[in-house]
Amino acid sequence: MGPKKFVQQFYKSDALIDAEVMSAYIHPDIEIEWQSSKGLIVLDREKLLALTTELGRAYIRSKARISHLLQDGNFVTVRYSHYIKTMENPREEMLLAHFMVIWELKDDKLYRGYQISQVF
Repeated sequence: MGPKKFVQQFYKSDALIDAEVMSAYIHPDIEIEWQSSKGLIVLDREKLLALTTELGRAYIRSKARISHLLQDGNFVTVRYSHYIKTMENPREEMLLAHFMVIWELKDDKLYRGYQISQVF
């Protein structure tokens, strides 16, 4: 599977709220630099899996709606909106944030991520 298809499959999965699924997609030496509303956050594998576990506790459903997906070699850029459903209100889908990410793949896994988000 090519890098673009791999990233698309990642965002179609439950990886954003399921640490076990996330673990299957990420490289052992993953690092993400995330410019968030709280400033720069740097996530390694352990921190990313902890964040994923935390999101899984808060949300029962997660959906990434991709608007742009571009590939240049082992780099894939994705622009998406992240929608969630909460335990308190499982029938309503809510927009969590908009994201833009540049992924570098290594050994057919997500290796480096450069992400920026805007809370809705």
